[in-house]
Amino acid sequence: MANYILKELPEEMTDGKKVVFPKVQALPLIEYKRFLQHMHMFTGPINDGVIQTVLNALAETLACWLPLGHSIKIDGLGVFSVSLGFDTSMPSEKEIAENDIRYENPKVGYRHVCAKGVNFRPDPDLLLEMNAHTTFNCVEVDVETEKCTLSREDRLAIAKGLIARHGYVTLKEYAAETGQCRSAASKDLKLFSYDTKNGITTRGKHSHKVWVALPNIK
Repeated sequence: MANYILKELPEEMTDGKKVVFPKVQALPLIEYKRFLQHMHMFTGPINDGVIQTVLNALAETLACWLPLGHSIKIDGLGVFSVSLGFDTSMPSEKEIAENDIRYENPKVGYRHVCAKGVNFRPDPDLLLEMNAHTTFNCVEVDVETEKCTLSREDRLAIAKGLIARHGYVTLKEYAAETGQCRSAASKDLKLFSYDTKNGITTRGKHSHKVWVALPNIK
């Protein structure tokens, strides 16, 4: 049995509508050694060395194929794909223009693009398996509100600041900077991009979506 807490998004995130969602009550991280020990329940007499070899081979195979643009499907587990971003250790286009920075290769007009994360979409069978063996128990009777101590103006300034520094902002980065959950941060950015006066728009879709400065808006 797993526990969850009901949370409610602030009204300013939802246009005044009441939005409630469940959030799992997190337990301590399962370390690699303990994870291997638990796998013996399903693998039988196979020793740890064999299991570690298979897991290492899986990681290396993902590292080999994902950067090429392939998605990897593992039956019963899910689909893995790579997400890209700019290398923040390199100067941005704005910094290049302002400081007259020159690359060794003058044809390079953008920062180095690198792998920023791995997306995972679970196999439906995995979700069925989880739901077949787990029940979720609510540990809070009253709805717990997801509070944000920053004002809307402060959050907008943070979003603009991240875009100014990096050329774009991701949902993960914005959520971390504002201390919000991903759901609240997503609602925030969506409202910002709806109003052109904020000078923010979107680029890309789904897990590859980022927020950038609206053209011709200073």
